[in-house]
Amino acid sequence: MVVHSYDFHTHTSASDGMLAPAELLERAAAAGLKYLSITDHDTVGAYHQVSLQDIPSQVSLISGVELTCRRDKQILHVLGLNLDITDQAFVDHISELDQLRYARAKAIAHRLIKQGLPDLLDAALTCAGGGQIGRPHFAQAMTNAGVVPDASAAFKKFLGAGKPGDVKTQWPALETVLDIIKGAGGLSVLAHPTKYNLTLTKVRYLVQYFKEAGGDALEISYPAVTQDQQRTLIALAEKHQLLVSAGSDFHDPAHHWTSIGRFPAMPSNLSHVLDVIVNT
Repeated sequence: MVVHSYDFHTHTSASDGMLAPAELLERAAAAGLKYLSITDHDTVGAYHQVSLQDIPSQVSLISGVELTCRRDKQILHVLGLNLDITDQAFVDHISELDQLRYARAKAIAHRLIKQGLPDLLDAALTCAGGGQIGRPHFAQAMTNAGVVPDASAAFKKFLGAGKPGDVKTQWPALETVLDIIKGAGGLSVLAHPTKYNLTLTKVRYLVQYFKEAGGDALEISYPAVTQDQQRTLIALAEKHQLLVSAGSDFHDPAHHWTSIGRFPAMPSNLSHVLDVIVNT
């Protein structure tokens, strides 16, 4: 892992991260970052929680979000960077996602009750702390209630793929999300392309489709991406004339495999979203 001067993929307690937005900014400054984007899942609540006094003078905070969407049955994550979070269509979209996530949370709680667990909805909402509720908050609620020893056990038994708490949601289409980001003046980035359990052949088709649908950039450096995978992603970015982006996907300081501003090195001669954002 290499320490970089920017990080365009991080999470706070406004979604499923462990740090409050102000704490994340403090860590970014301590790590020597010059540019940071908070990209919480389906919310920009973090940006409403920080004041100008919370932003260290040496750090430029770039607006961001990680939007959940789908292409056919495949769930995808698209980062929106440097966008106007007050754009009305964007605000409406976030509101719709709030409703989707709450409905999903109610369905998860109902399924877990059928498994003999207590009603954990209120506890999970408390764990979410007013941010976007997701399965990690149910895992935390289960751990707090003594139902399971830790979050890993919660996912293994109840919340992971194919388990009772794995509730599917009809997320917006990829094209819709790309239009929303573009309408808000932002750059769209296909996040961690190798983390969707797709073969490289399918990743190639996905990147081509993303570009044809109006996508702007490809995330090519993030924790767990291999050198071979990165070479493939770089080739795809060049082939489809996509910008490149990178980030730590930071969630929790206890996660030893990632920290703010740390992700694999990549060639410096690529067309980077950083250059576009800085020069805008």
